[in-house]
Amino acid sequence: MGQDPKSDVRLHRLPREAIDRVTAPLARFLRIEAASGAILLLAIAVALALANSRWAHGYLGLWETPLGIRAGVFEFQRPLRDWINDTLMTLFFFVVALELKRELVLGELREPRVAILSVAAAAGGMLVPAGLFLMLQSGQPGVHGWGTVMATDTALVIGCLALLGARVPQGLRVFLLSLAVVDDIGAILVVAIGYSDAINRMALALGGVGLAAVYGMTILGVRNLQLYILVGIGIWLTIDASGIHPTVTGVALGLMTPTRRWVSDLRLRAILEKILSSPPADYWSGGTEDRRALRAAGTASREALSPVERLETTLHPWVAFGIMPLFALANAGVPFSSHAFADPITLAVVVGFIFGKPIGVVGFSWLALRLGLATRPAELRWGALIGGGMLAGIGFTMALFIADLAFQGQLLQAAKLGILVASVISAASGLTLLVWLGGGPPRPPLIAHGAAE
Repeated sequence: MGQDPKSDVRLHRLPREAIDRVTAPLARFLRIEAASGAILLLAIAVALALANSRWAHGYLGLWETPLGIRAGVFEFQRPLRDWINDTLMTLFFFVVALELKRELVLGELREPRVAILSVAAAAGGMLVPAGLFLMLQSGQPGVHGWGTVMATDTALVIGCLALLGARVPQGLRVFLLSLAVVDDIGAILVVAIGYSDAINRMALALGGVGLAAVYGMTILGVRNLQLYILVGIGIWLTIDASGIHPTVTGVALGLMTPTRRWVSDLRLRAILEKILSSPPADYWSGGTEDRRALRAAGTASREALSPVERLETTLHPWVAFGIMPLFALANAGVPFSSHAFADPITLAVVVGFIFGKPIGVVGFSWLALRLGLATRPAELRWGALIGGGMLAGIGFTMALFIADLAFQGQLLQAAKLGILVASVISAASGLTLLVWLGGGPPRPPLIAHGAAE
């Protein structure tokens, strides 16, 4: 006798396709980025208001408060701003690496010719701005800050696209998201290579041992998250002591996170069916087979998602709505002064972002297509790509992060001012072009209805 169709719960929802495994996380990511962009803008506005108010001294002094441990001759302290930039931002880079890993294995970057377009655009968006900056700063004190103009801020770019709703083709969203992720990884390499201190080889070797231990744990099937956290803290301490910026730890651990699920859908259903077939009881006693089956069901439900998906889903909101706004509060406060706008550092940063980014993104994209290395989605027209290149000049989070490593004192304030001015101009020009190209009133945003898939 056949099963009653009404009893099959699968018939009460739309059928799912393989592509849903890719588009559903992407739509969720875009929704979080759009909302976090608004929170980030609010944090920037608050930081700027406080830095230019009568409370400026207390506000700026707060981030220089030393925090840490001191016991006799042993001392492990650093200013509050450094704890945010070195420790909390490690989680930011960890999530960035998780996003890249997902894109490489499950997302758009899985297709080589599509990936090459984003990689080429990201490369151009880093090399051309850095080249312009070096030209303008040649022989001047700020020449070491070339890495400041290389990164694009993902949250603010996606937030700008969210303002336009359906005027923006989905291909541009995916292109800019992939570009920004690759861009962030490139900026992280710049930090590791160009802005690290003298290398302590022994500490670096110990960090390598820790990473090897993590790899061995994944091979052996260790699934205890607390153990990974303890080893990760040890790796962070050794990398910090090595002279390489400790946020590199987040990148390494993120790229090492497995994308394979431990429990298949078939096994999960079998385990859950065993629980459902058990006779009703008022409680589950401690040592019975039913109790063990219930624990197995809890583990199976958790492990039906890959570690990359599970960690990204858990950490992304904390990073987007907590760490990034806190970073903005600690780093975006720039006291305005008339002479700062005419500073050569400010000019070099503004030129690098406003002109270098779109020239690099569009030029290298055209070159990759001309050489037959990449393919461009039909919906991603050149006008939209140019507008996206302008938006790529929004370089807030990573730009401030690198500027803090490269500059000090007045040079740092001038660089921060240049970053803020360039981000505002890039956002305004990119949005204006995309609105002009889109034409007509905006339709409801696709991601609001889950149609981003």
